[in-house]
Amino acid sequence: MDVITSHLDVFGGGLLVSLELSACTFVLAGFLGLVLAVFRISPVRPLRLFARLYVSSVRSVPLLVLLTLFVFGLPEIGLVYSLFWTAVTAMSLYWAAFFCETVRAGVRAVPVGQIEAARALGFTFGQVLRLVVMPQGLRSIVQPLASLLIAVLLNSSLAAAVGVTQELTGQTQLLDQQYAQPLITFGAAALCYVVFTLAIGRFAALLERRLVVLR
Repeated sequence: MDVITSHLDVFGGGLLVSLELSACTFVLAGFLGLVLAVFRISPVRPLRLFARLYVSSVRSVPLLVLLTLFVFGLPEIGLVYSLFWTAVTAMSLYWAAFFCETVRAGVRAVPVGQIEAARALGFTFGQVLRLVVMPQGLRSIVQPLASLLIAVLLNSSLAAAVGVTQELTGQTQLLDQQYAQPLITFGAAALCYVVFTLAIGRFAALLERRLVVLR
C-alpha cells in the first residue's frame, strides 16, 4: 500500500484530469446531441437525414478508433492542438450521437395530444420544443443521462491509449511501470471509478425524485 499512500498526489491529479475530461466531454456532447435531436424531429427533411446519418455512422465506429484518428490524423492535415482538447473533441463528437438518441427517447415520452394541442394553439415548432416537449422530455431521461455520464467517465480512460497520460488510468500505468504492482495500483484506480460512478447514480436518483415532486 506504500505505493498508494506515497503517491496520493499522483492519483488525485489523475482523477482531477479524468473528471475535467469527462465534464468537458459531457457538456459539449450534450450541446451537440441536443442539436442533433432537434434535427431528428425537425420537419425539414435534409436536417433529419443528416442527423440520422451522423448518428448511424458515429455509433458504428469504436471510440478508440475515433480517438486514434483524431490524435494522429488531424496533425496530418495541419490541425494541431493539445492532446487533452483533441480527446475532448473526439469523445464529444462520439457521445453526441448517444446523447441525441437519449433526448429523442425523452421526446417520444411526451404525449402526442399535448403536442397537437400546442400546435392547435398556434405554437411554432420552436415554441412547442421549448415550452412543451423539452421540459417534460428531459425529466424522463434523468437516469439515462446519468448512465451516459457514467459511460463518458469510464471511457475517458481510453484517452490514456492515445497519449493523455495525465488522466487517472494513464497515471496508474506509469506507476505500475515504476513499481510493478498492478493489483494495488489498478485496484486503487478501479476504486476511484467505482466511487464516482456510485455518486453519479445516487445524485441522479435524488434529482429524479425531486423532479417527480415538482410535476
